[in-house]
Formats: sequence, structure tokens, C-alpha cells
Amino acid sequence: MTFELTQEEGEYLVKLARRAAETYLREGVILPPPKDVSPKLKERCGVFVTINSAAGRRGHQQLRGCIGLPYPTTPLAQAVIESAISSATQDPRFMPMRAEELDHVVFEVSVLTPPEPVEVENPQEYCSKIQVGRDGLIVERTYCKGLLLPQVPVELKWDEETFLCECCVKAGLPPDSWLLKGTNVYRFQAIIFEETAPNGNIQRKKINKT
Repeated sequence: MTFELTQEEGEYLVKLARRAAETYLREGVILPPPKDVSPKLKERCGVFVTINSAAGRRGHQQLRGCIGLPYPTTPLAQAVIESAISSATQDPRFMPMRAEELDHVVFEVSVLTPPEPVEVENPQEYCSKIQVGRDGLIVERTYCKGLLLPQVPVELKWDEETFLCECCVKAGLPPDSWLLKGTNVYRFQAIIFEETAPNGNIQRKKINKT
């Protein structure tokens, strides 16, 4: 990964994601893209904003929304604003968030490298060409497409084969579709910053496989 973010830039993006969601939920207003930001935050980048319920007594978070732009089509700061609002209000798996929930959720921003095709001669090679703890995946077949961020298989303790299968399921395909001719697999990496508590400190998330 050649693109890098400083701690200050990562903190800015997470705070921007929260502010964008809060402004929209409380006022129905979409924040305008900020102008006075570092040049890196104006570069076109893929990004996802994940909203999780804050960890309870058992230390487990629950997903509340996750939507993003996987390809570098939009300036980064603007992409964060759009993704944060979509995650809060348009994730089809959940009801739209209410403003009063903001004090009970944490925001996470994943800045993506451009997806690249995983080249193989035999689909069985995919397992050796991807790496849990480093790669996110996109699986495409006909009109079906599924994406999973790099942190997902680490958090769920999947191996590479399970990761491929679950990405197919995310695309609405049978789990073994990655073995079929005509299925395309792409990989990407991510820089991830997250709140440690609602409106709390922000840290860079480490996702290395243990």
C-alpha cells in the first residue's frame, strides 16, 4: 500500500463521518465537502464507513450499518460524508438510525486501495493468492457482486477459503462460486481508523491475523 494517512488525518475522517451522520439525522442537511483539508483528503479514494453499536458488558460490538464506495471515484472527504450518511440511513439490513442512537454507536472509516484482479490459472490457487489480515475481497459473477472488508475475516476468524465462500454468499451466489469459470475475484487493502467509544478517542485499527 503506497497511500498512507497520518493519525491526524485518520482522526479527521472519523470525526467527519460522525459529524456528517449527526447533521443529517438531526437537521436533514448534507454537509458540504470541506475545502480546508490536506491534499490527500482531496484525492479520489474508495472508502467504507462502518457504524457499530458500542461494546456492551461482554465486549461485543454489533454492526449497525456499513456502506461505502469501493472504487476511487470521489474525493476522499466527500466520499466519507456520503458513506456515513448512507451507512446511517440506507443499509438495507437495518432500519434507519435515529439521532438518539448516536451516543451509543462508534464510527469506523476504512480507506481502500483500488481493487486489483487476482490472477490465477486455476481457481484453486485463489486461496494462496489472498491473505486474511491483509486483503479485502470483491467477488463478481454476471450481475452479482459482493464485497467484504479486510477486518471481517479476522473478526470472524475465517481462513482464506471461508473468506472466499462468504464473499460469494455476500454477492448472493452459492458459496463455491469462486471455483467456477467466469467468476472474477479482486483484492484490496485498507487503512482503518475507529472510535474506541462513542465520540471517544480514535485509533488506527490493526487487523493482522493472529
